[in-house]
Amino acid sequence: MTDLTLPTLAFPDFQPGSVWLVGAGPGDPGLLTLLALHALRQADHIVYDALVDERILDMANPAAVKEFAGKRGGRPSPAQEDISLRLVDLGRQGLRVLRLKAGDPFVFGRGGEEALALVAAGLPFRVVPGITAGLAGPAYAGIPATHRTANQAVILVTGQSAGDGPDWAALAATKAPLILYMAWRGLGGIATALMEGGLAADTAVAVICDATTPRQKVMTCTLARCAQALADSGLAPPAIIVIGAIAELHATLDWLGVASHD
Repeated sequence: MTDLTLPTLAFPDFQPGSVWLVGAGPGDPGLLTLLALHALRQADHIVYDALVDERILDMANPAAVKEFAGKRGGRPSPAQEDISLRLVDLGRQGLRVLRLKAGDPFVFGRGGEEALALVAAGLPFRVVPGITAGLAGPAYAGIPATHRTANQAVILVTGQSAGDGPDWAALAATKAPLILYMAWRGLGGIATALMEGGLAADTAVAVICDATTPRQKVMTCTLARCAQALADSGLAPPAIIVIGAIAELHATLDWLGVASHD
């Protein structure tokens, strides 16, 4: 029989008084990285996001304190500044602090803001990247982020912003597929702005809800109809929204859907 034992790996020490900003991935615990698992097993205190799967939290050091700090659009949530200050306070207590974020800390995860707060406080930190939902969600829906005959670029963009927001006309002009985060409530206005910017009304759209989890559902439609189709669907966020030719591949490459009907 083939020996399937994994080699012994040397992981960096999780030092007391340090903070690790760790990506938990998009939901499926199987997509967690080995370094993230190492951090979970070593942490004294875990400050985690709303979309972190409970099965991932179950892998943590049993003695670790787990503190919820989730932010969800339209719901009461802790202020980002308060979360950053909390990480600083915990680090100064000499704890091994794990800031556990859904997806990747540096892809619309505000990890950069938290890292800057740690630098200002003089606390050591490490970033452990995670698989972002903007890439994994489409993959689990059979939608490649890049496809040689469809696109040479892809744009990850937020549907909400602390500033004036994205320039949708400029993004439409690129003709590159868009992968939208946090765009559920603003999809109607986004679609209108993209069409006014020159994107065709029949551009393919895929909405992937609860990506990579057992609850995943996918809705496809056109840009002109996406807001109404979403309102009529009975679906709910969180969702990743794909706009562009790559979304058309869902119908053919929906490997997860085919598997569930075998």
